[in-house]
Amino acid sequence: MVLALVEHDNGEVDDTSLETLTLARDVAEQAGESLEAIAFGPEADGIAETVGAYGVAVLNTVDHADLDDYAPEAYGRAVVQCAEETGTEAIIAPGTDRGAETLSHAASKLDVTMAAEVTDVEVGDDYELTRQRWGGTLIEHARLSADTNLLTVAPNEISASESGGDPADVSAFTPELDDGDLRVQLTRVEESDIEGVPLAEARVVVGGGRGTDGDFSELEDLVEKIPNAALGSSRAAVNEGWRPHDDQIGQTGNKIAPEIYIAAGISGAVQHMVGCKGAENILAINTDPEAAIIQKADWAVVADLHEVAPAMSEELESRGHAD
Repeated sequence: MVLALVEHDNGEVDDTSLETLTLARDVAEQAGESLEAIAFGPEADGIAETVGAYGVAVLNTVDHADLDDYAPEAYGRAVVQCAEETGTEAIIAPGTDRGAETLSHAASKLDVTMAAEVTDVEVGDDYELTRQRWGGTLIEHARLSADTNLLTVAPNEISASESGGDPADVSAFTPELDDGDLRVQLTRVEESDIEGVPLAEARVVVGGGRGTDGDFSELEDLVEKIPNAALGSSRAAVNEGWRPHDDQIGQTGNKIAPEIYIAAGISGAVQHMVGCKGAENILAINTDPEAAIIQKADWAVVADLHEVAPAMSEELESRGHAD
């Protein structure tokens, strides 16, 4: 059996988990095994129909009085115990902060190696993996072999696809936890006060860098003209104090995967490109024709962003909509 960790928000499965289920289903089919899932939280049983559509036969919902909120060691312990009870060949988790942390604890408890940022698996005597390294700038081919193979799935690298299955059977699972498993717990969540579409979910992202000279007003106006658009920035702009860290796109910031990324006044450092490599198209606006971002873009405008952005806003406004 293959076990997939599924993250959800009040019964709505995260996109990264749908990608994870897609890869996990492929691994299960190659191994000739069934696919099960494990999910935490009081609304976990509400995702049975969704995960069933992605090939999950059984949804194990964790039921424990002390697990009202996220506790990484306890999550790891619960995943291990569920895997041992069901005879799991592999545990596959989303490559999110929580997914990676949970699986790291599981790997420690099982005393096995965990492979992170996986994009493809070929199942044989061993698992032949394709995985990302250095923020996606290096592709590695590796072999994983353990009694229970543990891996996380690189976000935004796999197209989620349904298999048309029936709703998964729900099975309540109660792990045996001790005080040590609960020494680190989520106590509160501080919501960002920034309104609008989250960068990771935006269809269009407009990013500004050092070339803005701290003036993001034209880019803000452009974002307002485009449906489902979000404003981001480079690390340089964040370091200058021009934008909050929540806006940062890059290896140490947000990873984006929009239909189009409009990069204005951004040089295109490797760390930034790691964050936007999931974009289907890149439009670069820069006064330097030799800037790295120009060389990597699908389209480029060699000009001052403070002239180009207002012109784009004016054109969109004259059309009455954004194409």
